[in-house]
Amino acid sequence: MSAAATGPLDFTSALYLGLRHPGCALDGWDALTLGKPAALQDVPGAREVAAALARLQGCAAATLLPSTLHLFWDLFGMLGRERFALLVDGAAYPVARWGAERATGLGLPLRTFGHGDVAGLERLALAWHDSGRRPLILADGYSPGAAQAPPLAAYAAVAQRHGGLLLLDDTQALGLLGRHGGGSARRHGIAGMPVLVGASLAKAFGVPLAVLAGGAAWVRRFERVSDTRLHASPPSQAVVAAARRALRINAVCGDALRRTLAQRVAQFRAAAQGAGLPCDGGAFPVQSVTLPAGADLAAAHAALCHAGVLALPQYRAGRARLTFLLRADHAPTDVARAAQVLARVVTRAKVHELKELRELT
Repeated sequence: MSAAATGPLDFTSALYLGLRHPGCALDGWDALTLGKPAALQDVPGAREVAAALARLQGCAAATLLPSTLHLFWDLFGMLGRERFALLVDGAAYPVARWGAERATGLGLPLRTFGHGDVAGLERLALAWHDSGRRPLILADGYSPGAAQAPPLAAYAAVAQRHGGLLLLDDTQALGLLGRHGGGSARRHGIAGMPVLVGASLAKAFGVPLAVLAGGAAWVRRFERVSDTRLHASPPSQAVVAAARRALRINAVCGDALRRTLAQRVAQFRAAAQGAGLPCDGGAFPVQSVTLPAGADLAAAHAALCHAGVLALPQYRAGRARLTFLLRADHAPTDVARAAQVLARVVTRAKVHELKELRELT
């Protein structure tokens, strides 16, 4: 059956485990909101979901927020009043960086170190420690497109040596990496170290909800001084119900979904590489293929869409790329079709490049 008959194959969604939460599948609720802030009364079920997320990540405690924007803005407002120096991994995601900007407005100095550069981080931490400031290290648990995660255990050790704190944005990893999808704290064995983990459930778990997890004292303090828990609406009852459902599914078949997803990623990489198209992204479900130098990204993307395959057109380091987000609910035939169409599109881009070279000579 043609792509036109079945609809386009969508490789632009980051619902990695294929989890969706229609209203008919959720526990009932009597109102979307209580009309009061979380500081006054938690949404029914929120404490139970937060505790389950803390256990999943191997942390002592957790609390829920509407989004990572709320989370990092609020958290850096709290941490910005401490004697920290903010040390930011060069690959840190923009939303967490926006929170870091609030901390600089409160007087924290900020320095950036190279992605994965433990020696550079150690030098910065030592220099600031000698001047009376502890390191507050900001990093992503995993950055799509990278071959592997940063050395988070080494980052945590730097924080511990200098009396500081490692703050992770674990949105990409939660639900995918670590034991039972517990994320980076589980995967790197750092849950008991001075680490706070902020993450959205909107990727693998398919729920627009954020969680802050870590030591009980840190989480209790955050809840006590949080501005957004006082002045912003809390997560809706529907979202909390969706998170509860996602955690139930994860407990029953999450590991099987992650195995299926790994098979789809391996299939795509093998097919692309068999066509002479090496992929960036390692074993993660975000796979990117770089187009030939001089290729027209807009034209290549349009050709891909015309053939019934949706992918993300991107530029990275000055090179045009087509990026595919794979999911556990992609069928093997979907992946094979996408790889075949991609190979044809890149071949045409190479032919176009050769034609331009001939015209120049």
